[in-house]
Amino acid sequence: MAQEKVIKEQKYDRQLRLWGDHGQEALELSHVCLINATATGTEILKNLVLPGIGSFTIVDGNPVNGEDVGNNFFLQRSSIGKNRGQSVMELLLELNLDVSGNFVEESPEQLLDNDPSFFCRFNLVVASQLTESTLLRLAEILWDSSIPFLVCRTYGLIGYMRIVVKEHTVIESHPDNALEDLRLDQPFSELRDHLQSYNLDNMERKDHSHTPWIVVVAKCLEKWYNENNGQIPKSYKEKEAFRELIRRGMLKKENGVPEDEENFEEAIKNVNTALNATKMPSSINELFNDERCINLSQESPPFWILVRALKEFVAREGRGNLPVRGTIPDMIADSDKFIRLQSVYREKAKKDAAAVEDHVAKLLQSIGRLPESIQPKDIRLFCRNAAFLRVTRCRSLAEEYSWDTVKKDEIASWMDNADSEIVLYLMLRAVDRFRKQHGRYPGVYNCQVEDDIGKLKSSLTGFLQEYGLSVIVKDDYIHEFCRYGAAEPHTIAAFLGGAAAQEIIKIITGQFVIFNNTFIYNGMSQTSATFQL
Repeated sequence: MAQEKVIKEQKYDRQLRLWGDHGQEALELSHVCLINATATGTEILKNLVLPGIGSFTIVDGNPVNGEDVGNNFFLQRSSIGKNRGQSVMELLLELNLDVSGNFVEESPEQLLDNDPSFFCRFNLVVASQLTESTLLRLAEILWDSSIPFLVCRTYGLIGYMRIVVKEHTVIESHPDNALEDLRLDQPFSELRDHLQSYNLDNMERKDHSHTPWIVVVAKCLEKWYNENNGQIPKSYKEKEAFRELIRRGMLKKENGVPEDEENFEEAIKNVNTALNATKMPSSINELFNDERCINLSQESPPFWILVRALKEFVAREGRGNLPVRGTIPDMIADSDKFIRLQSVYREKAKKDAAAVEDHVAKLLQSIGRLPESIQPKDIRLFCRNAAFLRVTRCRSLAEEYSWDTVKKDEIASWMDNADSEIVLYLMLRAVDRFRKQHGRYPGVYNCQVEDDIGKLKSSLTGFLQEYGLSVIVKDDYIHEFCRYGAAEPHTIAAFLGGAAAQEIIKIITGQFVIFNNTFIYNGMSQTSATFQL
């Protein structure tokens, strides 16, 4: 068993550094459904199979044809005539023996007619190249069952994704350039006691140069407060004066030149980090005021119970602040001094987490839930990331596609730039209308490209009028979409497959922040944009 664990850690080493053991476990326990093993759909699954998704099921009633072989690297000439889902499944499973796969040789329309609950068995459903009518039927079923749904589409040089999820909560959002949680402006009692054990003015030379820079800054802050009415340095001028105060604390050589003390230099470089104000993030206050936090019930997800417990901690033990994160950065210091300082922060973090755990236990009891329904390790993880919690709520496809709830003003504003990626969204809606009217996509037969330009323009005009959108689309885009002929080039499919798999992994692991809610890639200009539609 231990040997298997070592082999798995070696196999998935890079991704374990990204989302950890618990993220990998969530991935390995998940079951994803792919509708249509197109080039785009296959690329998505490939990027889920390689990192070790637990299992997948492909729904595809189509036989492999020559076009599939031409744009899908996982199909061969010998696959022509066979079921596309089965052929793709067999080749994908060769990539990773840890993954299991299955296929259903039916069209999504047949399943929706005969067994719509089939799609509610999965952790997530991803659809590739679905027609608009089928898409809306499926989206409604998944929305009502709170199953995350990812819509993907490659159309010529355009890539499109739409995430449809009622609510997605994230504890580990992994923010870029997160500031350290040092609390030097509001030191907790244990930190104050630890700082009192240092006297930089009466310290031996070797100890002076090995004192952690956090302590150096904290001791200089004491002097600063005495000279500035207890106010922390805020402006650039004040911070420069504070840096000079740190320099004056450096020991002098015999010739009066400051001693080369790397820890003091490190303190000077980290003044901005050290003087970061301890305050409640506005995003967390919003969560505290959310109805899901205020009105808990037996059906409340663990996330909202934890948010409520956090709110009560902040109001009581935290005195307006979140739990201490419990980590400090690496620094130049004597090992013993560094470890003692690190222990101060760690022990405070444990104490704060224990207080939150008490609040969780009381809340669980009050709503009739078992105490073990939220584990201590999950509470500690939540407390470490309390400043970075995120909640994403997407609109349903039904809202987006309904003429009375379409975001007319926003679309008009985005169309101030006639080449904004939103024009590609409008064109995709127009080609869907074209298909509904003519039973095919524009330009699918080369000889009809010129004839279809006028028909597509008519479809676009009808769509814009129906939705009350007073915008102008350049004729160049109409011509371009006719020339695409609904083709699915592998280069665009591969790009979209990587991007889509990334979002799926975010949803499954509950880590990092998903986009909300529409992503469009323009392969002509190699640009992309997200829109809340």
